Parts: sequence; C-alpha cells; structure tokens
Amino acid sequence: MNENHIRENVMRVHERIAAAAQKSSRRGGEVTLIGVSKTQPADAIRAAYEAGLRHFGENRVQEWEGKRGALGDLQATWHLVGHLQSNKAGRAGAIFHSVDSVDDFAVAQRLDRARSASDTPQKLRVLLEVRMAPEETKSGVENVEALSLAGQIAMLPHLEFAGLMCIPPFLENTEKARPYFRRLRELRDELAAKLARALPELSMGMSHDFEVAIEEGATEVRIGTAIFGSRGTK
Repeated sequence: MNENHIRENVMRVHERIAAAAQKSSRRGGEVTLIGVSKTQPADAIRAAYEAGLRHFGENRVQEWEGKRGALGDLQATWHLVGHLQSNKAGRAGAIFHSVDSVDDFAVAQRLDRARSASDTPQKLRVLLEVRMAPEETKSGVENVEALSLAGQIAMLPHLEFAGLMCIPPFLENTEKARPYFRRLRELRDELAAKLARALPELSMGMSHDFEVAIEEGATEVRIGTAIFGSRGTK
C-alpha cells in the first residue's frame, strides 16, 4: 500500500471516529487512534506518521526491537498491544511507552522493575486486558479476577494503571459486539469505584467494530487493516 493510500485511510478513519463519537454526544478528539503496525514495514509506519498518526501498536517485543532503529526519530507513542510473556516483560518495560495487554501480576512486577531500572523518569502506562468471552485462544484476565489483579497493579510504584482493554469475539454483525464493550465499560466503572481512583482509558474496538466500541465509551481504538490494508501488505 502506497503513502497516498495510507494518508487517505488515516483521514477516513478519523472521519468515522468523529461520526461515531457524535452519535454518542462525544467529540472525536476524545478518542485516540492507535495504528496497529504489526508486520508493517518502517516506511508504511512513517507514511502513517506523516499523515498525522501519533500512536502505534505493536504485537511483539522482538518485532518492535527490529524496527525501532529505523523509526526512533519519530515523536510517537509506542504501545504493546499483543500478549506479553513474562520472560519478555523486562525488555518491553524499557522500550514501550505503554503496555496495553497486562493480564498477570508477575508480568506487571517485571514491568515495574524494568521501569525502575531504566533512564526514563515517567511511569510506564499499563492497561489490564480482560477476557470478555470464554475463548481459549484469547488472553486476558477473567472478570472475576480483575478486581484483585487491578488492586495489585495499582500498588506498583513505577506503573501508571490507566484502564482496561479487551478483544471481543470477531462477529460479522458488529451490533452483537456491543454487549462486550458495554460490559468492559461497566467493569471499568466498578473497578474505579472500588479502587477509589480514576481509570480513564478503555481500549476497545478494531477495524471492523470500532464505531460500536466508540458508542459504548471507547477512549482508544486499535486500527490496523483500515489504515495499512491486510496484514503483511506493503
């Protein structure tokens, strides 16, 4: 996919975000667009940056390590959105601005230790990934365990626990995804009340269902295909 197509796609997605936000009496600027750049080459990511995108999501620590040298000059925010294994948490804590897929306390502890040892004074932002459906292939903490894990993460001094993330089942009828997004918002509100702290972020919604997610309160949407084309497309 060439630079012009990427620029047009970024503009189109922003327009769709604004329209979805308006339907729920919100402003498009309240929703952060994260371009999911996994498997995409550095030149495609740079084209999206030139088109105005400032947040990018990578799935694997080692893939971002391989691209980082070619993109280090960009003033962008880099999110890890894929499942994080404990043995890679130390590396992730040093090279990402945000880890949006925490679902285990041991991983959170390693991220905290990595951040404390880094030269970065800012806390590492993290989101708790919640599994909203009983799919064995999906990662994430179960709803019933979310409060306990959230309380533990909130106590770690070098992490900024900012909210929740989910990946609902892929459903052709996007309206059927609405209950999953609504439940995540309700869970976020419940956790915020019980922990007596703000949890402003809800990362939910991808290329096929992000408009419904925005209507249900998403503050961040993770868009890959609608910006870069099918996975692996250059």
